[in-house]
Amino acid sequence: MSYNNTTCAPERKQRPAVSIAFMMLGVLFCVCLIAANLLETKQIAFGPIDLTAGLIVFPVSYIINDCMVEVWGYRRARLVIWLGFAMNFLFVLFGMLADWLPGAPYWHGEEGFHAIFGLAPRICAASFVAFLVGSFLNAYVMSRMKLRSNGGKHFSYRAIASTVVGETGDSLVFFPLALGGVVPWPIIPLLMLNQVVLKTAYEIVVLPITIRVVRALKRHEGEDTYDKGISYNVWKIFDI
Repeated sequence: MSYNNTTCAPERKQRPAVSIAFMMLGVLFCVCLIAANLLETKQIAFGPIDLTAGLIVFPVSYIINDCMVEVWGYRRARLVIWLGFAMNFLFVLFGMLADWLPGAPYWHGEEGFHAIFGLAPRICAASFVAFLVGSFLNAYVMSRMKLRSNGGKHFSYRAIASTVVGETGDSLVFFPLALGGVVPWPIIPLLMLNQVVLKTAYEIVVLPITIRVVRALKRHEGEDTYDKGISYNVWKIFDI
């Protein structure tokens, strides 16, 4: 007696696939967030302006966010934002655990290691919340502005505007939560303004590269997503 496997096998739900380019940008996004955590421990100065070395890499995450929303849409970007959050949290957790473990008697790097990995819980929590707020604001503004654009035109304007909104949201959350009461309150608005202005300037400087990357991705992927009728609920992580 024979059976027809084609008719007897249950129908399988087709899973959404992601491309190699999408996966590589997602990995780069996570690396940038983790690197920013490490670089934030170094203070730098541009003339009279005091900053952290995280400025070198953190704005790259917003550029990647813009590229993802422009090519693949908000839903894919939402997945990567949460993935970046999870990987960053895992890295910080491992770093704090390693910092807590007692050092070997012959090892004399405890102070330097603690300075990098012994993140204060308050600063750590503020950083995580600020990242989520800023990243989702950036993705939302980029998505909504593209829907209102004339056939996807004015990418430069949309990228800059979304970064301003995202970085402003990030700063409004991070500085009061992390530094309120430690840094004098009258100084905090100036710190926030410096962060927004410099990170936006960073995006403007590299904008010609971003435009070329977006065009190349659209040609390679054959995608140019418009987020019509989607849910912007940040908790729908796997709705891609």
